Amino acid sequence: MKGRITVPVGIERISFYTPRYMLPLRELATARGADYDKYRIGIGQEIMAVAPPDEDVVTMAASAAIPMQEDFQAVELVLFATESSIDQSKSAGLFVHGLLGLPQRCRVVELKQACYSATLALRIALQTVAANPKAKVLVLASDIARYELGSPAEPTQGAGAIAMLVSATPRLVTFDPAAGIHAEDAMDFWRPNYREEAVVEGKTSTRLYLHALQKTWEHFHEQTGCLLADFDYCCFHTPFTNMAAKAYQILQKIQPPETPKPDENSFAQRVEPSLQYNRITGNTYSASLYECLACLLDQAPNDLTDRRISFFSYGSGCTAEFFSGTILPGYKQHLCTDQHREVLEERTPLTVRQYEDVFNLAVPHDGWDYTFGQYRTGPFRFAGVSGHKRIYARNE
Repeated sequence: MKGRITVPVGIERISFYTPRYMLPLRELATARGADYDKYRIGIGQEIMAVAPPDEDVVTMAASAAIPMQEDFQAVELVLFATESSIDQSKSAGLFVHGLLGLPQRCRVVELKQACYSATLALRIALQTVAANPKAKVLVLASDIARYELGSPAEPTQGAGAIAMLVSATPRLVTFDPAAGIHAEDAMDFWRPNYREEAVVEGKTSTRLYLHALQKTWEHFHEQTGCLLADFDYCCFHTPFTNMAAKAYQILQKIQPPETPKPDENSFAQRVEPSLQYNRITGNTYSASLYECLACLLDQAPNDLTDRRISFFSYGSGCTAEFFSGTILPGYKQHLCTDQHREVLEERTPLTVRQYEDVFNLAVPHDGWDYTFGQYRTGPFRFAGVSGHKRIYARNE
């Protein structure tokens, strides 16, 4: 196959974190007078992660990175991808840098382009390590998906973070250099500075997502000659799990006519193993694609050694990328499966009233000092605001 990567650079560790609260969508359906099957079957979602007032993108990202703490002193670059930015100037990554005690000889920057930015962060990380194999790069993607109460997009809300350690000693995944890319100026999803909730045109966004998938696949195919049959598994940006189903159907349709038709169970075999986390957390924006990768590594029923994976990353507005990678031998020894299982199974369910109360406790913008009560979080919490400064604390 063309375009195999020759430098041993890739993901050494990957860790996922989601808030300790969740809302069963069956409860939301009852409160909104909706048929639960519209959520469970129509969009493929069952549970929505809910971030309490003292949890934000910083605390989630720092919590996701904790399993990699033995490597922190080797980190020379932190790339923080988010569309839930907390400051117009200071990178959220610098707050994480302080919480984790990362080295001072370190670059830190925040990246933004809707749900795509984590993929650019990964690309930059791979190039950085290829140029300096002694360096390690910490890639963080953390977001809280938030829409207006009662809106059509409400049941797709979610929250979560991914941390990936990229190094010249990869244990999990290496990536091929070829990538299909696409960009165009569009308004399918956006969040102006004066709004806490995103604005989305659902049908437009779905159409653009699938259009960008076709364009990036065509570009990728031109470079590599690959067919869908060359991949054992497919990971997609997943705002809701049925979007991945639509994406896989499109990839099947645009294969050359002479391509053998895949088995009728191919979606269940190639895509479904990556969707279990998203189904019970909701949309995690920039972390979504890599949440699917973490889920696949944790949950695939078969050994993934040397299996080829395709990846499709989409960010509204829009920018997209199609690329591929290979799972490495011995990958199971370096996973955080038990931690992922624990954080998902030990979440506290909320009533709809409790969820709405939390939703309405947004960070005030009036400049006064505020202290937030302590809820269930991971190792870190957002304690409040004083003198226009965000205050973070480590939980005992």
